[in-house]
Amino acid sequence: MKLKQGIGVVFNVKDINRTEKFYKDILGIQVERQSGGDEPDWLMATLGNGVELMFFEGEEQIGRSPIIVFELEDGYMETVLESLSEKGVEIVNPVSEAPGGWSADFKDPDGHPLAFYQLGSLPLK
Repeated sequence: MKLKQGIGVVFNVKDINRTEKFYKDILGIQVERQSGGDEPDWLMATLGNGVELMFFEGEEQIGRSPIIVFELEDGYMETVLESLSEKGVEIVNPVSEAPGGWSADFKDPDGHPLAFYQLGSLPLK
């Protein structure tokens, strides 16, 4: 497994407009609205040093964030998840589509939510 430099922090929020106003107007962070195509809009802020904040609206996820997201380089994400599972890591959500790529959620030993993200189309085995 090879991780890219940088880290993404994903927040699940109740109201995307309220969140945008808070981070832009109150904290002064440059937040950009992203079009989700068929999916609802979401927000992204690049803080520098490879740190990105992403905000998605969705009631079912409230209270289960932020999630630290590690971006994978080339490789087959399902193989990485199989390896983690064999080592006793709890896989919460298998590989699924995400904006611009693929993601999968898992937990650390204390139950903290973590995820992998891979840009583009899912590589073949």
